[in-house]
Amino acid sequence: MLFLDSLFNGLSIGAVLLIAALGLGIIFGLMGVINTAHGELMMLGAYTTFVVQSGFKMLGDNWLEFYIIFALPAAFLVTAGVGLILERGVIRYLYGRPLETLLATWGVSLILQQLVRSISWQLTIGIALFCLLFFGGVRLIKVWRAKKMSDSAGEQIDPLRPWLVPVMLPLSLGIAWTAAAVLGQIFKLAITKPWFGAQGVDVTAPKWLRGGMQLPGNLQLSYTRLFIMVLTILCVIGIYLFLNRSAWGLRIRSVTQNRSMSACLGIPTDKVDALTFALGSGLAGIAGCAISLLGSVSPNTGQSYIVDAFMVVVVGGVGKIVGTIVAAGTIGTVNYLLGSGTIALLVANIKPLADFFNFFATTSMAKVMVFALIIAFLQVRPAGMFPQKGRTVEG
Repeated sequence: MLFLDSLFNGLSIGAVLLIAALGLGIIFGLMGVINTAHGELMMLGAYTTFVVQSGFKMLGDNWLEFYIIFALPAAFLVTAGVGLILERGVIRYLYGRPLETLLATWGVSLILQQLVRSISWQLTIGIALFCLLFFGGVRLIKVWRAKKMSDSAGEQIDPLRPWLVPVMLPLSLGIAWTAAAVLGQIFKLAITKPWFGAQGVDVTAPKWLRGGMQLPGNLQLSYTRLFIMVLTILCVIGIYLFLNRSAWGLRIRSVTQNRSMSACLGIPTDKVDALTFALGSGLAGIAGCAISLLGSVSPNTGQSYIVDAFMVVVVGGVGKIVGTIVAAGTIGTVNYLLGSGTIALLVANIKPLADFFNFFATTSMAKVMVFALIIAFLQVRPAGMFPQKGRTVEG
């Protein structure tokens, strides 16, 4: 029964990895982008769930039972929006430069972690003012110069000056920072206190997700973990139907197979990239909503899953849903069976094996063993369990 219980828990962890790896695999398979900020998108999804839960607490206990139904789409939309901004503002300028993309997304992950630790009304006001002044100012100048050119009756007008952004950037930043600092002095703790802080926050599962299903042999299946598995199945079905039954799904698969030919056929590859990145980021948000039900949420939450999610994508085969499913279930289960000491208990009567598996019966050492097994596997099948056939993105 111990083995069955551990197997169930391992599969539930694999279910979370699967949701995260689905988004990661779509992004990596289509654009070849190694998004190291994917874990932080999961973290934002988890914090979105906490915010929705806090809002429903104010409405009363009866409403609190339904917060998870609203938290899931909210987490998807928030992280999809952040992903879209990330793709339009950073990633689109770095296509074909994998090292720069990796470093840029790693920098974004650090920014998002610190943002969650420090975010307050004062910081939010400062960011909003900066965006309004900088982007609004640049836009107004562009409109003014365009009007001036149209009224010039053929007179030569210079394009935007190269010093426009270098001047507008510090000017907008200085005004926004000063205004936020003045407001902080006036309102003190009311707007300067961080919303979340560096400490973890707890998301409480609704009453109908607490407890578990009792089975013969004193085996209990947690309702929360069953909910996560059902959520994963729905996500897989949804992604499969989207990619195979919708027009945009067909465009995504076309660009994945051959980007150049797709562009020649009139497919807007830039819009496909943006949609794909938003979709993958939204799936990370749903994964974050799921992991918030399993434990405390902190700014470092995503770091606990991002490496495993990358391993799922690599082992399963880039762009292959079946491979991702098999790899996620395998890695999550093996990780839990090793780390929980279940395998060590099963071979307790075989002294050499018991000593060996006891050495790896911790979370960190279990990851070492899993990584070693993955490295050995990739020596045999470097393209993963289900390698992609046909032309890839580089084709």
